[in-house]
Amino acid sequence: MAKITRKEAREQVIALLFESEFRTDEDANSVFALALEDRDIPNDEYISRAFFGVCDNVEKIDALIGKHAKGWKTERMAKLSRSILRLCVYEMLFEEIPYSVSINEAVELCKKFDDEKARPFVNGILNSVKNELEAEKN
Repeated sequence: MAKITRKEAREQVIALLFESEFRTDEDANSVFALALEDRDIPNDEYISRAFFGVCDNVEKIDALIGKHAKGWKTERMAKLSRSILRLCVYEMLFEEIPYSVSINEAVELCKKFDDEKARPFVNGILNSVKNELEAEKN
């Protein structure tokens, strides 16, 4: 199979994260294995690293999201928005990707897959997370 772009890989990760929101009785390995079997998911290192990275660090990621989601509990957010937020915060914490790139990609994922009202919500939370992470670096 041909190499995919990072944008396409992110879309696959979002699909996996979103799917796992509905299959809460299964572990990440089962969700991933079944998705590989049922769908034409490319064998891409970023997809598995990001999906399992979010799953392994979901408490830390959700705590950071919740801290910056004024008036919103993470578990009450729309599943798709929460999946997009989780992937972006994972990238900010664990990948060597500029924050602005991760945020822009998250907003693009919102435009493509989520409700139009989700964009400013997701963007606001992610910019607040970015500001905190940048302040910690200095």
